Amino acid sequence: MTRSRGAPALVWFRQDLRLSDNPALAAALEQGGPVTPVYIWAPEEEGNWPPGAASRWWLHHSLSALGAALEQRGSRLIIRRGPTGQALRLLAAETGATAVFWNRRYEPAAIARDGEVKRDLRARGLLAESFNGSLLFEPWTIRNQSGKPFRVFTAFWRACLGGPAPSRTPDSPRVLPAPTMWPRSLQAGDLGLEPTVDWASGIRDVWQPGESGAKRQLERFLREAIDRYPVDRDRPDLLGASRLSPHLHFGEISPGQIWRAVLALGKGDAAACHSYLRQLGWREFAYHLLYHYPESPHAPLRPEFSKFPWQHEPKLLRAWKRGCTGYPLVDAGMRELWRTGWMHNRARMVAASFLVKHLLESWQEGAAWFWDTLVDADLANNTLGWQWVAGCGADAAPYFRIFNPAIQAAKCDPHGDYMRRWIPELETGAGYPSPVVEHAEARQRALDALASVRRP
Repeated sequence: MTRSRGAPALVWFRQDLRLSDNPALAAALEQGGPVTPVYIWAPEEEGNWPPGAASRWWLHHSLSALGAALEQRGSRLIIRRGPTGQALRLLAAETGATAVFWNRRYEPAAIARDGEVKRDLRARGLLAESFNGSLLFEPWTIRNQSGKPFRVFTAFWRACLGGPAPSRTPDSPRVLPAPTMWPRSLQAGDLGLEPTVDWASGIRDVWQPGESGAKRQLERFLREAIDRYPVDRDRPDLLGASRLSPHLHFGEISPGQIWRAVLALGKGDAAACHSYLRQLGWREFAYHLLYHYPESPHAPLRPEFSKFPWQHEPKLLRAWKRGCTGYPLVDAGMRELWRTGWMHNRARMVAASFLVKHLLESWQEGAAWFWDTLVDADLANNTLGWQWVAGCGADAAPYFRIFNPAIQAAKCDPHGDYMRRWIPELETGAGYPSPVVEHAEARQRALDALASVRRP
């Protein structure tokens, strides 16, 4: 199919809620005709992973921010409900669009849905094209010497760095050509994304969703924290992390924008910059695994772990969710999550390890809780993190990690500031629960469970 200059086009926004470095938007503008930006709310098309409560809150505000940015450029965001294919067909008919552009997603349900949409639109004579607007490297372009997907991060990242540098698209357009008549649209509030009971006040105090909020967060990190990133990134008591994960998930900033901004720094420690870029590499690795192993959100990559003797105890699971396990670092992380919709990565690792190793609760239970409560809930990252902690995923380490929460607390919160911030009972010495399990006993129980899996 060839593009017709001057023809109207639709841009289907999804997890790319920005105007800068947006390949799908750039392709629509190249048409030279009117551009209609579209968002379609269809959670029923997300398989087993429709957006959780915290993600819905963020989405509401991100859509509002995108709509305001479009209005500043003489455009609008048209919001419709699914089914997606039907909504796009109707909008194409209403606007006279001959082309639909979007940026790719890599979750299994989204891949299947997007394939159907593309085939249907092309069968109806429309130009339908998708682009890479979410990753530095497409998952199918990185293979090992045997032509297979990588399962070890170090080798994967080495292969990425050995390839072409990530490309870029134009910056945010100043004006978007508008159609003669705008199609009808829902408002973001019509989707019912915000909670009816205001449990999100703590999230609202901490975050500013939207492209401008992402830009400010990146600027803060580059200005104040990146030089000490290798040292401070494991310290939840400090502002050493970039806190860009929710902005990346919703596509309010692209990994390419972050990549270029970090490399463009004219000062600071080059080793620190590359240490941070390596974390972008872990995000790439997560999508690489999800794409090549689409069953991984519910099944262990190491099949022998399907026999692991998990022990579901609702009372203990509830204590973990509420941050009442009696282990301060675990509880501080879980309370930070409940209050702000986010948890420092080191605290995530310790809290997740405690659930699967100390309590022998399945990693799928933990993944489901994080999915509902994290503003950066991302299927690829969530799956990689939980399988890594559980020891059943892509992991080169030949041993079974069992974090000692007390030792971790001494290392990453040496003055106790993070734990006291989220657990006021530690100041008064009253009301804080005793440990729900004893570490040495829980550790041995976890090792025994692992031995039963490895036993012939």
